[in-house]
Amino acid sequence: MVATMSDAVPTSAPRASEIVDRFGRSFNYLRLSLIERCNLRCVYCMPEEGMNFKEAPELLTTAEIDRLIRMAASFGVDKVRLTGGEPLLRRDIIEIVHNAATTEGIAGVALTTNGVLLERLAGSLCDAGLSAINISLDTLKAERFAQITRRLRLEDVKRGIDAALSASFAQIKLNVVAMRGFNDDEIVDFVRLADDKRLTVRFIELMPFDADQIWKRGRFFGAERIKQVLLQHFSDLESDSGSSTEAHVFRRRGAKGKLAIIPAYTRDICRDCNRIRITADGKIRNCLFSNQEFDLRDAMRAGADDAALGKILCQAMLEKPVDGWAAQRQDDVSATDPRTSMTQIGG
Repeated sequence: MVATMSDAVPTSAPRASEIVDRFGRSFNYLRLSLIERCNLRCVYCMPEEGMNFKEAPELLTTAEIDRLIRMAASFGVDKVRLTGGEPLLRRDIIEIVHNAATTEGIAGVALTTNGVLLERLAGSLCDAGLSAINISLDTLKAERFAQITRRLRLEDVKRGIDAALSASFAQIKLNVVAMRGFNDDEIVDFVRLADDKRLTVRFIELMPFDADQIWKRGRFFGAERIKQVLLQHFSDLESDSGSSTEAHVFRRRGAKGKLAIIPAYTRDICRDCNRIRITADGKIRNCLFSNQEFDLRDAMRAGADDAALGKILCQAMLEKPVDGWAAQRQDDVSATDPRTSMTQIGG
């Protein structure tokens, strides 16, 4: 049986995270964005011309990324996910993965990618210590892929998926953003994909982070509706286990892969949140839906030691709102550079 990150038996008992909030939640999972830029222009993420991306000097360096991961691990973080933008656009991505994977206390390193560059990098990423990979793909149809991403790269993504399957990753997941009238008619096709391939297909609610706000124009397709479609078409679904964000997990009898539903917008999973988010320019966001930020990059560049950085991290997470709805209500209107796209926040 292939081990997953959650199945793996640690060589020693992990210590509890020292990073906690007012509601008793502890945080051992760091989601670290490496870059804002992306080689696709998905309609639910950014306008066709792109965003005002931060330039390289504003982004965390390789050494700064390594330092933040080591500092977080010293406080009990044991899982790291590298995101973007498109993280494979970083020329130092293999070095970043290797540094993270060999950091004392880190049990697993994962990465989220659109898959366009994955074919040539999958083997090297695996060799560097990457244990899990999520690939974003919202359609299996070429014309629709071009419509959604504004790029003709579907075949590249498919080859990237095959390369990932050929590598020795412990876990491979396919992230599908479900959109009404856009790709909701492909749910059955994605289920068939999980029948044949050793991966988890995850249907994700559309998030309200896009410049055009298409989610407000009838594209939202909720978790319960996704579940209804699955149950309507497949009578052999059996409940299975998954991550804390996967509210519903199924496997068809005899299938190689699994299915999952993530209620990203309805936020039914906030009570179990264990995530710390750091943007590509080194800001902690203690909730995906909050504009409040805590600056680690400038603190590092001003000479702060690890103890001072840890204090910023712990204070940021202590102030985490009870859920995403509360975070949205207390929106920090003083933010000088509000982030309007997931590529600026980190996936």
